[in-house]
Amino acid sequence: MEKIWIAGAKGHVGSALCDLLDCRHYEILPTDLEEVDITDRESVSNYVRVSRPDVLINCVGFGDIASCEAQPDKAYQVNTVGARNLAVQAQAIGAKLIHLSTDDVFSHHARQPYNEFEIPTPSTIYGKSKLAGERFVQNLCTRHVIVRSSWVYGIGRDFVNTVLEAANNPSVTSMEVAENEFASPTSATELAKVIEQLIDNDCLGIYHAVCGGFCSRFEFAQAILKAIHAKDKLTLKPISDSETINYSVLDNMMLRLENFTQPVSWQQALKDYITTTGGND
Repeated sequence: MEKIWIAGAKGHVGSALCDLLDCRHYEILPTDLEEVDITDRESVSNYVRVSRPDVLINCVGFGDIASCEAQPDKAYQVNTVGARNLAVQAQAIGAKLIHLSTDDVFSHHARQPYNEFEIPTPSTIYGKSKLAGERFVQNLCTRHVIVRSSWVYGIGRDFVNTVLEAANNPSVTSMEVAENEFASPTSATELAKVIEQLIDNDCLGIYHAVCGGFCSRFEFAQAILKAIHAKDKLTLKPISDSETINYSVLDNMMLRLENFTQPVSWQQALKDYITTTGGND
């Protein structure tokens, strides 16, 4: 029975993995900050030495873009140094490291989907710190898989949660939403299904894993309200922070080339999520 260490098990993807993975096939080792701080080399080393996982899945991240800009040291500590610590220990015991990354490693200036062979050129501290983490994983761990996704949502604080809270708050009547940001909203459940496929095979390298299709942030908000039958409860006001289109759509090229089962469309994933949660995030 393989041991799977899920670091960041209380987050969106970590929680989804804990729900998805079959305990009859795997011994799940879920930890969060309280149990193991991945930015602490000694803590990571001690945990790996005792638990000896076969696969490490790094779901830890400091992902709020504004907070990363305000606290760059923390961004690099969590997104870069944490990744390094896990890579070093995975290599030491010959384990596979599955590391979660982001569409923000790209510049967002393209007009067609980014595949895994595009050269990353991040413009934010968040993107730069995540790319630096990717580099450590690539350089320090032989058996690694880097999984990039976008606009991931699940139980907890995220864009879907923000829209749901606003729609369910009688004192909130309107909400401003960007109409010039485009990506593929991806549910944590669909992302976890891809990660499950990557656990037991010999495929290594970088994979993009997003739900099918793409939309603007404004269109995503509209779809969320429609899914909970709340279009009349909240007025959405489209805004553009600049004249530049922010485009970070990812292409799941490697999933196609390897014949993996791909995530469903973003519309279907959202419908499944709302049905499961009842629109209460």
